[in-house]
Amino acid sequence: MTESQLLIELHNNPFLLAPMAGITDSVFRSFMRQQGAGILISELISAQALVHKSEKTRALMSFLEEERPVGIQIFGEDESCLVYAAQCVEEMGADFVDLNLGCPVKKVVKKGAGSALLKEPKRLAQILRAIKKNIQIPLTIKIRTGWDHDSRNTHEIVSLAYNEGVTWVAIHGRTRSQAYSGLADWQYIAEVKAQSPLPIIGNGDLTSAERAVGRLQSSGCDGVMIGRGCLKNPWIFQEAKSLNMSGQVVEVEKNYLALFEDLRQRGLDRMDEKALTLLFRKLAIWFSSGLPGSSDFRRAIFTARGFDETYQRIEDYYHGAMLWQQADTSHEAFLMGGHG
Repeated sequence: MTESQLLIELHNNPFLLAPMAGITDSVFRSFMRQQGAGILISELISAQALVHKSEKTRALMSFLEEERPVGIQIFGEDESCLVYAAQCVEEMGADFVDLNLGCPVKKVVKKGAGSALLKEPKRLAQILRAIKKNIQIPLTIKIRTGWDHDSRNTHEIVSLAYNEGVTWVAIHGRTRSQAYSGLADWQYIAEVKAQSPLPIIGNGDLTSAERAVGRLQSSGCDGVMIGRGCLKNPWIFQEAKSLNMSGQVVEVEKNYLALFEDLRQRGLDRMDEKALTLLFRKLAIWFSSGLPGSSDFRRAIFTARGFDETYQRIEDYYHGAMLWQQADTSHEAFLMGGHG
């Protein structure tokens, strides 16, 4: 896919699925595309692991044709490893490479990867230049606003990204030191966008369709990435698209059981029982956030044995859920952490 084609896709649907570690695998991505998500991005892929020929890591890069446009997000600190990883992404046929410069996890940043690279703009420029020189598909980056509040350098990073031929910059509106605490600084994102020569994608705290559309419009961003918002409300992309286009949220039939059946059919042929069971437990818990009796359900789902019993408990709980009102639980810790 060319840069212009990718940007057309962004214009057509500015609501992207944010990359989330341990979540946005191929099954989940195709599931979210079915629910209306725009451009999809994989969970983070270790460049070092690809150099060491890890089959497990290679498998994480797999995708279906129905996911296009889809990008693969890589991370690492070594220039040659990142170039190799980007070439692997291109060889696999993905539409673009996304470089993670935002991960705040200690085991990542202590090696100099993720958001640690924001502290070394000159080295980062060299890395971006080397990657661009060795691939033909677009290169995008996802960053934080800086290492900490006193060293926010997003303007500088955007400028060097433009100079090195990056297609867009996605900005998570927190610093590395904030991790997932506090609120994303959308005013700062808007300030960066106002001066940016590149398309800017905003990210952070988009837990409802109204908030996603509001931030898209008020910030002037070219798109927004939705992460944990879709873990609570899988229909958020449909709702955001309709609200952005018509000014009204189209009523969506929130049939959880139909969603789980669709997901079951997607997963049966592509995942073993253990992985499928874990996926269903995670999604069932996330989707239940704010629904009546969710605390008891969370405890019950993890005592189920195997996939069949897990699925039965999901069916028992979500029967009639279309009639329930979902409370605002966006502050809950289990929805906050661990997502790229």
